[in-house]
Amino acid sequence: MFKRITHTFIHVLDQDEALGFYVGKLGMVVNIDADLGFMRWLTVSLPEQADFQLGLMLPGPPVYDDATVEEIRELVTKGAAGGGVIFETDDCRGTYEKLRAAGVEFTQEPTERFYGTDCALHDPFGNPIRFTQPAEGPIEVPSAEELRDQL
Repeated sequence: MFKRITHTFIHVLDQDEALGFYVGKLGMVVNIDADLGFMRWLTVSLPEQADFQLGLMLPGPPVYDDATVEEIRELVTKGAAGGGVIFETDDCRGTYEKLRAAGVEFTQEPTERFYGTDCALHDPFGNPIRFTQPAEGPIEVPSAEELRDQL
């Protein structure tokens, strides 16, 4: 039936500011930047993974009516719009330091977890972003109780 997932999107409140963050700070590249008249279709990807694109979508017509646009803007600003991105890296701590030096603010420093090392930040609009350095070898998933104790 389906072959693969090619796109996903997050809501942003300013597409040019989003480009500055995702391309300028995170090192992604622009795949498509097209003015369709009624909207701007803007996607980015990792340079090594151009076949999976992240759409930077400004909420508006024709997808949403005005009332829904305002609701989405409020949710995005709170980091509660339901979108988010998880990147994989070979060096979580090194990537963290590089991005911090570039002015990226983090909500969580690199932390060791059962699945590897990861950290967290938000884009300029409140969308959650994590990046993870996967653990080597087999992963042993802790019990729900053990996971709760780690929070």
